[in-house]
Amino acid sequence: MTSMNATVDSLYRYPVKGFSPGPLAGARLARHATIPGDRVYAIENGPSGFDPSAPAYQPKTKFLCLMKNARLAKLRTTLDPETHDWHVEGDRAATFRLSTEEGRRAAEAYLTDFMGEEVRGPLKVLAAPGHSFSDVGKPLVSIINLATVAALGLALGRSVDPLRFRANVYVTGLPPFVELDWVGRRAALGTAEIAIVKRTRRCVATNVDPATAERDMEIPANLLRLYDHMDCGVYAEVRAGGILNVGDPLILS
Repeated sequence: MTSMNATVDSLYRYPVKGFSPGPLAGARLARHATIPGDRVYAIENGPSGFDPSAPAYQPKTKFLCLMKNARLAKLRTTLDPETHDWHVEGDRAATFRLSTEEGRRAAEAYLTDFMGEEVRGPLKVLAAPGHSFSDVGKPLVSIINLATVAALGLALGRSVDPLRFRANVYVTGLPPFVELDWVGRRAALGTAEIAIVKRTRRCVATNVDPATAERDMEIPANLLRLYDHMDCGVYAEVRAGGILNVGDPLILS
């Protein structure tokens, strides 16, 4: 293997799709799986057709998501991985145990009040064992090169928060945009083995400032204007499981 001198700077999962990231010090990656606990819940915004007994991919627009619902970024949320207590802080703070029917109904009522006119139909907390409400049709891990984000910010003349891109793995020590040429290659990530399977095409969710909930940038449009594509980051498939910690290397084959 040839080292690209890449190092894992930070790790995140997003327990409830569209809501706050959860930072991780480390994670055990399993073959053909997401980061553990990633997008295990989603909030249906009107009937989506999702069947928990036969879970399958649904487009993000069926759920509350930053692409359509920027106000989600006003809430600060955390999910306890053991109890599944979901703590939400907004105009008022509340905690809901999403593993129970009572907790899910209470969360739905809270969010219905918070979302106001953006509610298209009954809000419903969805989950299914082993299912991740990913933006792609298979369980993958998303990777962002922090140098790419910094280069974009330099071109735009302002800082770009890397969390706009809602990745699982943020890496440092690489040239900007080099990761876009990795598709089809393999790498060691911590003690796991991954394959880079596709570039990540960006949507307007990245226009939302994760701190202020304002749509204050035009990320996809500027990527297209500056670089003739709307890609930032890559998706990887875990081919052999292992342990991944902050500070571990990413070594490209």
